[in-house]
Amino acid sequence: MTETNPLLADADLPPFAAIRPEHVLPAVTKVLAEYRARIDALTAATAPRTFANTMLPQEELEHRLERIWAPVAHLHAVRDSAALRAAYAEAEQRVTEHAAELGQNRALYEAVKAVADGAEFATLPRAARTLVEHALRDFHLSGVALAEPARSRFRAIATELARLGTEFENAVLDATEAWSEIVDASALAGVPEAERAALARDAAEAGQPGYLVTLRQPSVQAILTYAEDRALRERVYAAYHTRASDQGPHAGRFDNSARIERILALRHEGARLLGFANAAEESLATKMAATPKRVLDFLHDLAARAKPVAARELAELREFARTELGLAELAPWDLAYAAEKLRARTLDLREEDLKPYFPLPAVLDGLFAIAARVFGITLQARDDVAVWHPDVRYYEVRDGAGRVRAGAYLDLYTRAGKRDGAWMDVCRSRFDDGRRTHPPIAFLTCNFAPPLPDRPTLLTHEEVATLFHEFGHGLHLLLTEVDLPSVSGIAGVEWDAVELPSQFLENFAWQREALDLFARHWQTGAPLPADLYRRLRASRQFHAGLFLVRQLEFALFDFRLHLDYDPRRGARALELLDEVRREIAVVFPPPWQRLPHAFGHIFGGGYDAGYYSYLWAELLSADAFARFEEAGIFDRAAGEAFRRSILAVGGSRPALESFVEFRGREPRIDALLRSYGLAA
Repeated sequence: MTETNPLLADADLPPFAAIRPEHVLPAVTKVLAEYRARIDALTAATAPRTFANTMLPQEELEHRLERIWAPVAHLHAVRDSAALRAAYAEAEQRVTEHAAELGQNRALYEAVKAVADGAEFATLPRAARTLVEHALRDFHLSGVALAEPARSRFRAIATELARLGTEFENAVLDATEAWSEIVDASALAGVPEAERAALARDAAEAGQPGYLVTLRQPSVQAILTYAEDRALRERVYAAYHTRASDQGPHAGRFDNSARIERILALRHEGARLLGFANAAEESLATKMAATPKRVLDFLHDLAARAKPVAARELAELREFARTELGLAELAPWDLAYAAEKLRARTLDLREEDLKPYFPLPAVLDGLFAIAARVFGITLQARDDVAVWHPDVRYYEVRDGAGRVRAGAYLDLYTRAGKRDGAWMDVCRSRFDDGRRTHPPIAFLTCNFAPPLPDRPTLLTHEEVATLFHEFGHGLHLLLTEVDLPSVSGIAGVEWDAVELPSQFLENFAWQREALDLFARHWQTGAPLPADLYRRLRASRQFHAGLFLVRQLEFALFDFRLHLDYDPRRGARALELLDEVRREIAVVFPPPWQRLPHAFGHIFGGGYDAGYYSYLWAELLSADAFARFEEAGIFDRAAGEAFRRSILAVGGSRPALESFVEFRGREPRIDALLRSYGLAA
């Protein structure tokens, strides 16, 4: 079967239209076997160790594996099926076991160490030296120095954790898809026309009359923000916030409780085997923050500034809900609804006023125009590329001379079998294999409502910012100039700095000059009125305190979950969450709410003991964007400096060094505090 397996084809792009679940295991098995054989030959070689004969072959092998595995992992996230899920689970176990074995290969470690100790090392380019340094660090974090039986136990932990992470996300997806409710028009009073039409379309596609309410993000947002039917809001809130748990309409059916316990126990055990006190300390070995104290001090400092502001905002919202909406008690399922009403009252601003000015095709054109002005690149669509769904588009990224530098797949609409949320992932890394330079290829994924027959998708401003965010991640990959996959693009970047480009680009979505490139009424073509822009701009700090304490709640819960874990007491996830809320929060959900059970970022998404990274990187991004505010947001010199100092170098050097080169100094918190309206 390997003779005709599309995953093994030496094609410039994955042949998505031809990939089937039955192709996965044969392709992975073949590539892993070749990988092991090449590593055995490399470690058996007796020639003096050099970067060329020791490190480059490993980069080539990793690049080959990525070409097989990245498309499979992506399809698992965006086109799930029972057959693919089964094939993916078995293949993932083999890939994870292979990585664990590789990380504990002492002969390979000694070969890499010989490169680091050799006379050649000091003469290598910076990216090559960083690659060697990261490889040695990762060997230690993989347990290369462990003696038996600890070495085998550490490998088993890694394999089980990979399986549990996948099962966790599968359970969330299944729970999301399992709940829906058909309602009639009377239940949707207050819901704008476009959202109602989308719910009607979902019902028609399901062969049902009326309107179909689901737990996919556009549906949940529409109901909780606009629906006057309080009972419907409560049902949607309850179903959404008890997904994959022991509570709610499908209590116990997809329950992640045991997985949470096991994941945290295994992470703690693995960290202890490596000599760390806990999983939080292990996590910080590859982050800017470096110590738990630095993380906690950062979070507590922000909390001290934000909580009083959030408390005032909540008191104002409660009073408004009581006097204007007749809500004697402001329940969690009332918050978004009441906040939207208060925003409309105080700022004279409603999402339905803004959405007509953000048709998705125009927003994309504007985003690409911003990239052209700031970074000197253009994106051109290609219609001859195989994709996994008719909605997906592929774009070539060209430089100022018209040369193709990279490529990106955009998959922007929600649908059944697709994981919720928005993300960027690597399809292929940039790599110079000695014969040619393979360009980087990105996956850019969102979950916006699909267009209707009579209108394009109209985005909320928050969704505009989400699209900019993911495109910022994409630029980090697409504009890299590092030819070694392990330190190019986002690879090798400290996890608490990897959000810098994404959050940096979000700032453009708030600037008048940027909005003028695309914010035009989808029917009349009229630009965003000056007064409406003024109100939009003012809304940036509307309930900023409430937003910030919510992010701090997530970050502190995640970090303490890994820092304070005690095997004798278990995860205590709900108990610990309650402690964090008493310290940080001003809004307290009902006791049956189950935030941890669908918290995919930390249990299946790589942000374990690292969710604080969003706020940490936001400090960097706000300070970085301040240079553009000073020079002009389309200033080409600033754009070229950001491209050269941040995007082009990827993970080839510490993120702080890159930031200092761009800004001329270390980061300051002032710009972040200003963006939230907090005192410095």
